[in-house]
Amino acid sequence: MLTAGQILQLIRDGSCRTRKELIEFTGLSRSTITDRVDRLIDAGYIHESGVGTSGGGRPPSVLDVDATRRLMLVADLGATHARVALTDLAARPMAEEHTEMRIELGPDAVLSWVREAFQRMLDRVGRPTGEVCGIGLDLPGSVDHTTGRVIRSFLMPGWDDHPVREAIGSTFDVPILVENDANAMALGEWWSFWRGTDSLVLIKVSTGIGTGIILDGQIYRGVEEAAGNIGHVRLRETDDRVCTCGSRGCVASLASGHAVATDLDVSSSREVVRLVQAGDPGAIARVQEAGRTLGVVLATAVSLLNPGVLVLAGDMAETREHYLTGIREIVYRRSLPYTTRNLEIVTSSLGDRAGIVGMAVIVMEHVLSPASVDAALAERPGSSAEGAVS
Repeated sequence: MLTAGQILQLIRDGSCRTRKELIEFTGLSRSTITDRVDRLIDAGYIHESGVGTSGGGRPPSVLDVDATRRLMLVADLGATHARVALTDLAARPMAEEHTEMRIELGPDAVLSWVREAFQRMLDRVGRPTGEVCGIGLDLPGSVDHTTGRVIRSFLMPGWDDHPVREAIGSTFDVPILVENDANAMALGEWWSFWRGTDSLVLIKVSTGIGTGIILDGQIYRGVEEAAGNIGHVRLRETDDRVCTCGSRGCVASLASGHAVATDLDVSSSREVVRLVQAGDPGAIARVQEAGRTLGVVLATAVSLLNPGVLVLAGDMAETREHYLTGIREIVYRRSLPYTTRNLEIVTSSLGDRAGIVGMAVIVMEHVLSPASVDAALAERPGSSAEGAVS
C-alpha cells in the first residue's frame, strides 16, 4: 500500500492532480487517499491550488506541491570563490551572496563565512531559521556524500576528512548534504536544460579540472566516490610539469586554467579569460591547445559512456568558443562517427550558478523523497510510524 510520501511523488511528477485521480490511479480507497492527502496538506507539503475539469458535479480541487512554506540553503564553494543562495522548495532563488574567497584558507574560515551568509540571507527576507528544511554544499574535491566529509582534494589543503556536515549542523539542525562541485554543476545543467537526454558529462575547467557525470538522471559517483577524475589521467609521464596530485603529465597540469595561466605568465585562469576576450593571439592559441589536450581524454569518455551532451563549464567556458573548439576538434576526430552523431558539445548555460542550482535540486529531491516525507510525518504530534506507512 502506498505511503503518503509515495502519494506525494505522484502529485509531484504530474501523474495525479486530484483526489479522484489518486483513487483511480492507485486503487486505494477514498478514505485512505483522504488520510494521505490531509496529512500532506497539514504538514505543508501540498496545497489545493485551484479546480480541475469536472465530469459533472462539483469541480475537483487540484493538488500541488506547496513550495513556499519550506526553505533551502545551498552553497557552491570553488577554489577561489564562494556563492550561497536561499531558495524555496521548488529551488527558486530568494536571495544570493557571492564573494571571492580561496578554499585553501581552510574549513574554519570558509565554513564560518557560509554559516554567517546563510543567516544574513534569512534575515534579509525576514524568514526564521525554523523554516529551513535542508542544506547543501558542494566542494572542489572528492567527498563522501553519505558522511559529509571530504575524502581528498588537491586544491583544499587542511580539508581532508573534515566533518563539513557537523560544522554546518552546529547552527542548523536539518539534513545537510555535501557533494562534489562538478557533480552538482552537472545535475544543475541537466535539470535546467537537458532532461530530455539520458546522459550528460560536464567538464569544469578552472583552476583545476573536474568532471560530473549524469546517467539516467542520476549523479554517477563510482565505487570510491572518485568518478570523473579526468584531470588526473596521465598523458605525458615524462613531462616536467608536476600536477597538484604529485604526478607528472596529468591532463590538469597541461590543460587546466592554472596550467594555461602559468604558461602565459599570468596569475589565474580568469586572467587567461581576459586575455582571450581581448583578442590576444598567444592566449587564444594556448587555450585552443589546452582544449585539444583535454579532448584526447574526452574522446575516450565519449566512446565509453556515449553521452548525449558534453558541457564545458568553469572559467575556460568564458573563452567564447576557443577552448571548446579544441575539444570538438579532437573528440570528433578520435571518436567513431556513430558515437558523436547526436552528441552536443556546448558551454554551460547556467554559468557560475550551475553549482547553486544543482545543490538546490539535490536538497529538494532529498527532502521530498518518500522516505524523508514519511519519516517527517511520523514525527509530527499525533502521528505514528504505523500510521505513516499503513
